[in-house]
Amino acid sequence: MTASHSHSETSLVDRMNEAGKKFLNSLSSSQKEKACFEYLDGERIFWYYPPMNRHGLSLRDMDGSQRELAFDLMSTGLTETSYQQARKIIDLESVLGPLEKERGVVSFKRDPELYYFTIFGEPGGDDPWSWRTEGHHVSLHFSVWKDEVISMTPFFFGANPAEVPSGPQSGLRILSDREDIAFDLLNSLDNGQKKRAIIYDEAPWDILTYNSSKVSLPREEGLTISKMDDTQKGIVKSLISEYINQVPSELADKKMSELNQYGLENVHFAWGGGKSAGEEHYYRLHGGDFVVEFDNRQNGANHIHSVWRDVSNDFAEDVMREHLLSYHVL
Repeated sequence: MTASHSHSETSLVDRMNEAGKKFLNSLSSSQKEKACFEYLDGERIFWYYPPMNRHGLSLRDMDGSQRELAFDLMSTGLTETSYQQARKIIDLESVLGPLEKERGVVSFKRDPELYYFTIFGEPGGDDPWSWRTEGHHVSLHFSVWKDEVISMTPFFFGANPAEVPSGPQSGLRILSDREDIAFDLLNSLDNGQKKRAIIYDEAPWDILTYNSSKVSLPREEGLTISKMDDTQKGIVKSLISEYINQVPSELADKKMSELNQYGLENVHFAWGGGKSAGEEHYYRLHGGDFVVEFDNRQNGANHIHSVWRDVSNDFAEDVMREHLLSYHVL
């Protein structure tokens, strides 16, 4: 099964609507009770990335064909690359369980079947609807309204272990590019630039935006892209693309043009912690509504959390506010 490659936004929305309907139609009434919520239910804006009990319908509670339909829905919001990353992160639970057992670590059950699919609202109707896929280290949220995907963030991927230390998958690094490109950028900076970019001596324990429904960060900090040379600008653009290009090209292009409109030159790159691989480290890209955070601090710097946020429109908050205002609801 492969992720969708779309040709126009309408066809992407059509496919998302269709995949949402097919998934829902495959469920029994008791499964629907778990999987379905109203679009404006507060559950829609609650999200979290550790292993835990969640609302929604888990893979464990689906049969084979329902799982396939669930993954088909997930694939509509992803590219082939990000779809494969999501599947590998889910499979990584099978690697992490035995690793922790070996080390005598007691934790929440590591289970690739504890990933939950949830639908808010009704796919393909007149009103907004959204879907969520969430479990340990995967948290995806897409909102659709009429012929548009109105929100695709928060978008969270993590990996534990960031690099598999042993066994048949030894050396596997699912999120390697977003780590390696950032080190390339840091290492390309001269001392003056580093002084601006490095804002923390130690990497924070986790991403600072954490699992908040609404991003609240201090003003942009670090080194602006305008203070970089052409080579560095090329590297930082690759790093930004690593996040924006997780979604199909028509959505990514739209996000990229919004960022260019804001002014790519005004985006800040900030760093915290160690300056070489294997040391605890953190970075952030922040310009206006665009925020990316990456943290590799836990488990001896072998445990990644990374997220892409939209300050004013996570969970389609901005679009919905305008919609409700125009109908005099607020």
